[in-house]
Amino acid sequence: MAKGKLLIFSAPSGAGKSTIVQYLMAQGLNLHFSISATSRAPRGTERDGVEYFFLSPDEFRARVAAGEFLEYEEVYADRFYGTLKSQVEAQLEAGENVIFDVDVHGGVNIKNYYGDRALSLFIHPGSVDELRRRLVGRGTDAPEVIEQRLDRAAYELSFADKFDRVIVNDDLGRAEAETLAAVRAFLSEDYAG
Repeated sequence: MAKGKLLIFSAPSGAGKSTIVQYLMAQGLNLHFSISATSRAPRGTERDGVEYFFLSPDEFRARVAAGEFLEYEEVYADRFYGTLKSQVEAQLEAGENVIFDVDVHGGVNIKNYYGDRALSLFIHPGSVDELRRRLVGRGTDAPEVIEQRLDRAAYELSFADKFDRVIVNDDLGRAEAETLAAVRAFLSEDYAG
């Protein structure tokens, strides 16, 4: 069985990344999300090894120290999220194409680790003004939260050139088609790893 490949998606909040990823998931490309680890407690019906791997903060730190993570972040004190190398390798060995929906730092780290076995895509909103329009249009965030997201977006946009492809999402249909073409071409390439 051929090993799977990796697809990395990063974008500022509101750029349309989740919409594009969900579109790809419905295209029959054998795409499977990586299952992240977290130090938070399960919510509702979440199950260990399905939605997340649930670790204690101490266990998470020990695994970080042992070099077991491709990428991780401490979002709040003792609240970690990260991607375990062993989980990704198991999915790749099973022939799954693994999709990552990560921040820019995580995206760059995963790409650096896997090199040509990974395609990294940055979803660009087109402009900060367009991003502001989308965030305001969602109606889910207070004005100060929107400003924080826009400040963060300006920082994240500075990472776009570190990705293999930048997809400008100023027209969703075109952005989906462009992303699908890039992913199909990447998945059809032979990898001699």
